[in-house]
Formats: sequence, C-alpha cells, structure tokens
Amino acid sequence: MIPAAQIDQGIIKAKELLKTAVFTPEACKVVADSSAQVPDGSTYAAGTSVSATDKTTTVITVIALKDAKAMADQLKASEATAAQCRTFTVEAAGQKITTETTPIDAATNGDESFAALTKQSLGTGQAQSALTVTGIKGNMAVTAVKTGPGVTEYASAELTQLLNAVLANG
Repeated sequence: MIPAAQIDQGIIKAKELLKTAVFTPEACKVVADSSAQVPDGSTYAAGTSVSATDKTTTVITVIALKDAKAMADQLKASEATAAQCRTFTVEAAGQKITTETTPIDAATNGDESFAALTKQSLGTGQAQSALTVTGIKGNMAVTAVKTGPGVTEYASAELTQLLNAVLANG
C-alpha cells in the first residue's frame, strides 16, 4: 500500500513537471494532466506490486468520489483526448519522449470503462509500455496500470479481473 501523503507528493511532483514540459501538439498536455488529477473532496488509496520475473509494476488506485459525475466527465474527456492524441511528444527534464496511445477494448463491471495502451520511447532508444484500465461504479473509481518494457494489450484481462474484484468489494 502507498500512503496518501506519498501519493500527494507524487501528484505535486507530476504537476510541477507538467508546468515546464513542452507537448507537441500542445493540446495533448491534457492527456498527461488528467493523470495528475484527483477530484476535490475524494478519498483515495493505492497499492503496488512488482514482478521481477517479467519486469513489470502494477499499480491499482481506488478513489471514493464525492462527485461521481465529475470523475465520469473526466474519464470521457480522457477518452476523447486519447483519440485525438494517439501520437505526441513531450520534452521535460532534458528528455524527449515520444508517446503512442492506442485505446483497448476492456470492459469492466463498472458503469463506465476506459482502457488504453501507451508506448513511450526515449531518444536514447529505451522504451516503456503502460496499460491502463479504469472503471467507475457508483461513487467509486478504480484504475489499474501495468508498466514494463514488454506490456501489451493482452494484460487487459488480468487488469480487468483485478479491477472488477475491487469494484465488487467496494
């Protein structure tokens, strides 16, 4: 489990980095910015698991929403932006990162669902992939993210199962 204070520190650092980052096209900054947002008045927690075998990290975040509509609207905005920003670049902290995002069909047991596979490449040739699956049910939003060099859309079944278990017990 990751303490809320540590999550808050990560959100603050992400927002600080986004202030100086240059996005091309600029409209795609919304993609990264939406990941650093937790709706006001929400309660949240996160947990992480690392697999040395397949060199991946899985993070699950659960948010109890004060305003479920705000999160559903944010999810729909993320979907629309992901469709428009399938490929973009970010220059931050001296690094240039090319990002390619592909929406994935991964329905959850939530009222709303969204999934996408993101592949990031550094100018040095290093690559990283992240599969994100989000589900909203009532006033609870759950996001599962699996990152690693070999992560593909096929991990969506694993993440959807994990996410559905949390939604069922929320």
